[in-house]
Amino acid sequence: MLEIKDLSYNIVEPDNENNILKNINVTFEDGKIYVITGPNGSGKSTLSKIIMGILQPTSGHIFFDGQEITDMPINERAKLEISYAFQQPVTFKGLKVRELLDVASGKKNTVDKLCDYLSMVGLCAKEYINRPLDDKLSGGELKRIELAMVLARNSKLNIFDEPEAGIDLWSFEQLTKIFTSLKNSCNIIVSHQKKILEIADTIILLRDGQIEKIGSLNEISPLLNSRTCHKLQGEDNE
Repeated sequence: MLEIKDLSYNIVEPDNENNILKNINVTFEDGKIYVITGPNGSGKSTLSKIIMGILQPTSGHIFFDGQEITDMPINERAKLEISYAFQQPVTFKGLKVRELLDVASGKKNTVDKLCDYLSMVGLCAKEYINRPLDDKLSGGELKRIELAMVLARNSKLNIFDEPEAGIDLWSFEQLTKIFTSLKNSCNIIVSHQKKILEIADTIILLRDGQIEKIGSLNEISPLLNSRTCHKLQGEDNE
């Protein structure tokens, strides 16, 4: 279980202080899918990066399975089985796809197991297992390989920052199947997309750096369709 208490994040500039997140309090339970949504600039990606340790909060506390991780670096959070899939995938030059998946799972996988991971993200294993992670791979291919890496890690907590970015030609149905297959994990997805909102157990609506509402899609939908929150598409500039 992940608990966030009184969390704020400010950026201080010479003539201004920008309050990106303000007094966030929320709990994420194991075995559920949470979608964080809201208008561009509402703080969605910032919150996900703070959970992973990419950014440090200005104030507040983060607890994972009862242990405070607020000041814990990324590598230590990874050891606790917290995974993060970036909006723009990170490249690992010099590795082959099969080597990356072995590193992610912490063991040498059989060919059949590697095929399972790659098939789930819509890639033909025979064509990709021995491919190097270089600039010959498209952004969409790298995105799918990153998702396969998350599957191989089998973490307790998975964070996906706009996972649909770069895979618009790939079936959304397959993407949602990946999330629903991670039944033993807590999954936090930053997204605007309706099909992803539909599979959420709980939706967290952010606006102006604050939680406006937490609830089901039926409870959140009227706010998504309101005059001030109707443009839920594209990427965050956060």
